[in-house]
Amino acid sequence: MAETAEPITQTILILSDRPDGQVKQLSSSFHRLGVKTRTMHLADIGFDSRYPSGLAIPGLDGALPAAVVVRAVSSGTFEAITRRLGILHAFAHLGIPVWNSAKAIERCVDKSTTTFFLARAGLPTPETFTVESLEHARAIVERESPNGPLVLKPLFGSQGRGIRLIEGPQDLPVPEEVDDVYYLQRFVARTGPPFRDYRVFTCDGQVLGMMARCADGWITNIAKGAKAEPVTGLLQAKLEALALAASQAIGTDFAGIDIVPAADGGLLVLEVNSMPAWTGLQSVVPVRVADCIARALAARVFPRLGERPAA
Repeated sequence: MAETAEPITQTILILSDRPDGQVKQLSSSFHRLGVKTRTMHLADIGFDSRYPSGLAIPGLDGALPAAVVVRAVSSGTFEAITRRLGILHAFAHLGIPVWNSAKAIERCVDKSTTTFFLARAGLPTPETFTVESLEHARAIVERESPNGPLVLKPLFGSQGRGIRLIEGPQDLPVPEEVDDVYYLQRFVARTGPPFRDYRVFTCDGQVLGMMARCADGWITNIAKGAKAEPVTGLLQAKLEALALAASQAIGTDFAGIDIVPAADGGLLVLEVNSMPAWTGLQSVVPVRVADCIARALAARVFPRLGERPAA
C-alpha cells in the first residue's frame, strides 16, 4: 500500500452512472451520520501525473476521498472499462477503502470467474462450462444435454437479460449474439409454478436480509416481474451460512448472493452481485439496507461516527 502526499478529505465518493433510488438512500444515510458525500461517474475520474496521487477527481481540488462506494459502473468499450477498473485499483493502492474493490467487481461481473472461485471454495454451484467459439459450445451441449438442459447466460449480463434454455445444439445462438463467448450452466430443475429462488444481501461479514423471488416462469429476477416474499423458518440459517461463505470466497464488502433450491432439496449458489440493487429486498425486510452499508463503512473510516446509529 503506497502513501500519498495528497490531503485526504472527510468526503465519501459514491460512484454511479445514474442517480437512482439507492444512490439517494446511501447519500441520506451517510449524511445522517454526519458524513459528506459526493456522487459522480467513475468515467469522470482521470489519471493525471501532475498530482502526487496520480488521480484527478472533479470537485476535490486535488485531494482524495476518505472512502469510495461503487454503486454502478456504466457499460463501455473494453478500453474504457479497463481504465475505470484501473482507477479503483489506484484508490486501493493509495490506501483508500473501496467498497466493492476492483478485484471483487472483476470476480463478480465475469460469471465464469465467479463460478471458478465458488467451486474452488467447495461451495455448491451448478456445473458450468465457458468456452469461445460455436464449435466448442456445440461439443459441450452434445456431451451434456443427455443429462439435462443447460442455461446460456451473457458472461457480463444482469437482471435476467439474454438468458435462454439450451436443450440441444440447435438452440445455440450464432457467435455474434454472444460475442463468441458461451457461458453454459446446468439447468437446475425446480418445482413450480410458482418458481422460487433466493437473494441474500450481505455486508461486512453479516447478513442484512434475504428474500424469496417468486415467478410464474423459471427466470425469477425482480426486473423481469418476479415478486419478493419474506423467508422464514429453518431455511434462513442455511441461506445465511451459504451466502456468507460465497461472499468470503469472492471477497466482497457487500453483495447480493443468488441461491437456487434444487429438486432434491439442496441449495446451489448461482451468482454473486457486487453492485446489487435492494428495492425488492427492502420491501420485505425491516432493516434499512442503505443505513447498514453506511454505518459499516463509516465504522471503518470514522470509528466514532460509525458507532452512532442512523436516525
